[in-house]
Amino acid sequence: MRTTELGVTGPTVSVEGLGCMGMSPIYGAANDVDSIATIHRAIELGITLFDTAEIYGSDNHNEKLVGRALAPYRDDVVIATKVGFATAADNPGGRAVDGRPSSVRAATERSLQNLGVDHIDVLYLHRIDTSVPIEDTVGALAELVVAGKVGHIGLSEAAPETIRRAHAVHPICAVQTEFSLFERGVETNGVMQTLNDLEIALVPYSPLGRGFLTGRMQLDQLEKSDFRHTDPRFQGDNLAANLGIVDAVSTIAAAKGALPSQLALAWTIAKGGIPIPGTKRVRYLEENAAATDITFTGEELTALDAAAPVGAAVGDRYAGDGMSLLTQ
Repeated sequence: MRTTELGVTGPTVSVEGLGCMGMSPIYGAANDVDSIATIHRAIELGITLFDTAEIYGSDNHNEKLVGRALAPYRDDVVIATKVGFATAADNPGGRAVDGRPSSVRAATERSLQNLGVDHIDVLYLHRIDTSVPIEDTVGALAELVVAGKVGHIGLSEAAPETIRRAHAVHPICAVQTEFSLFERGVETNGVMQTLNDLEIALVPYSPLGRGFLTGRMQLDQLEKSDFRHTDPRFQGDNLAANLGIVDAVSTIAAAKGALPSQLALAWTIAKGGIPIPGTKRVRYLEENAAATDITFTGEELTALDAAAPVGAAVGDRYAGDGMSLLTQ
C-alpha cells in the first residue's frame, strides 16, 4: 500500500488507516477474536495507522484491545488515540469534555497503560473544551512530547481559529473530522483551507457515512444496541432523502467497476485525506483497502460532485447535544 506523511511534521503512514471504534460494542456486539484477526490482516495489507480513543467502549475496552493486537508489531505501526473526552475525574458516570492540563495528562497516562506502550505515536484532543484556553491544553500535550510519552499532537473537530492557535503553541500534525461524500462541511467552513495553509493532515473519520456509502446498510437489520438507531440522518424522511445520495454514488461506482464504499474512500484520498474507515470484519477491510488503488478522471470527480454536493445530506450529524461539540 502507498504511504504518505501525516502532515509536514508527522510520521509516515499508509494512505488509508483503520478506525477501531466499531470493535467495541458501539455498532452492536463486540467480538475480540474477529477484531484482532482484522487488525492483523490490516498489517498484512500494508495498513500502518490504527485509530482508537479512551472513550471507545466501557473500561477503555478499545485501547486495551488495540494495544493487545498490535503488541507484536509495535515498531511497525503508528498508534493514534484521543483524550479530552470523558476524562473528568469529577464526572465518573458520564461523558465530559475536559481540556484541563491535569485531566489530559492523567488521561494520557491511562492510555499508555491501556495500550501497553511507552509512548503514543499520535495523541489527539478528542473534543475542544471551550472553557479552557486551547493554548493551555496544547501546552500540556507539548510537555508530554518533550517527556517522550507522545510523538505528535492532533486535534479533532476543531474550528479554523482553534487550529491556528494550537499550532502556534506546538506543531499539529493532523486534524480529525467527519468528511465523506456524505458530509463535506470542511470544504466550506474554513477547516480544509486552514489545514492546507498550515500543511496539517486531514484524517476523515466516518468516510463511509457511518455505513451509508456502502450501499448495503439496512437500519432494520442493525442490532438494537447500534447507536445509528438514534442518528438523525437514519430517521424517517431524512433516511429516504439520504438514500438518494447512495443511489447516485452507486450508479457511478457500477460504471467504474467498483463498490460504492471503495469509490467513497478513494474520493477522500483524492481530496487529500487519510481516511480511517472502521470495520471489525476481514472481508470489509479487504474491500476498503482495495480502494487505495482507484484513481479518477476529472470527469468522474465532477460527476461525484454532482451526485453528492456539499450540504446534500439531510439531518444533523449527531443527536442531542452532540452537535454543540463540533468545530469548536
